[in-house]
Amino acid sequence: MRTYLLKRFVMTVLVLLLVTIYLTLLIHVVPGDAAKTLLGPRANADLIAKTRAAMNLDKPVIAQVGLALWDVLHGSLGTDVFSGRPLNEIVGAALPHTLILAWTSLGLAVLLGVPLGVYSATHPDSWLDRITAVISISFITIPSYVGGLFLLLLFAVQLKVMPAIGLGVRGDVPDYLRHLILPAVALAITWVGYLARLVRASLLEVLNQTYIRAHMAAGLSQRLIFYKYALKNALIPTVAVLGIGVGNLMAGAVFVELIFSRPGMGTLIYNGIQSRNFPVVRAGVLVVAFLFVTANLLADLLYTYLDPRIQLDKTRG
Repeated sequence: MRTYLLKRFVMTVLVLLLVTIYLTLLIHVVPGDAAKTLLGPRANADLIAKTRAAMNLDKPVIAQVGLALWDVLHGSLGTDVFSGRPLNEIVGAALPHTLILAWTSLGLAVLLGVPLGVYSATHPDSWLDRITAVISISFITIPSYVGGLFLLLLFAVQLKVMPAIGLGVRGDVPDYLRHLILPAVALAITWVGYLARLVRASLLEVLNQTYIRAHMAAGLSQRLIFYKYALKNALIPTVAVLGIGVGNLMAGAVFVELIFSRPGMGTLIYNGIQSRNFPVVRAGVLVVAFLFVTANLLADLLYTYLDPRIQLDKTRG
């Protein structure tokens, strides 16, 4: 197990280093001079030269890659060329809001999707199962930005029962939570339907396994069989998917944060793209990539814990 953890950790570091290299080289693929694009057509040559130096664009490409890797390995994301502030500080101010939104959405999706899937699997072909199937498939087909616009128009504009944009009053936790409801629901809608269908299919497959029937024939209580054996094994594919789901939620948060004007990572990256502020874009994408890789690692470790057979196979390998 320790060898496996070490391998996964090394892979995580390598992925982040490769992402850093790719983002550093990407600026050379985009047509035009990055400094001129950043400053606009009216910038003089002296200011362009200073901006190029601040972005390390006056150095050879290999040196730029080396400096970027050096910063990342030392925990630095660089400096904003506009404000001169450390990007660690800028990203640190935006990241908590995106994490809260993503994890709240994920928790909401699990809280609603898993029980729906369990109920559908334990009551197959019932009229409630069919209604649940229609609702789940409908949710899967709704993109987060469409759901966000619909919720915004319905509850904030028409009914006026929920706040429309922003984070709320600073320091007011209840107000912050009220501003979080609509974005979290918009981001969770698709995953509620997806988890419901996934849990239903996995649980039906597990309930038809031979060992489940053997436990039933042995006289064990259905509650014990269901919760100790069936549901635990049925949730393994769900846990694996949730690792990827966190990355998708981070991507969906870009659109949701723009719709609801939330100052998170999505808004930060979007504003960086709009202003051609490449260091901000690179820092934001790198942090999102780190969260994506970390979420996959945690999901892998969790379903290894849930299924001892996976751990046994890795030990033998």
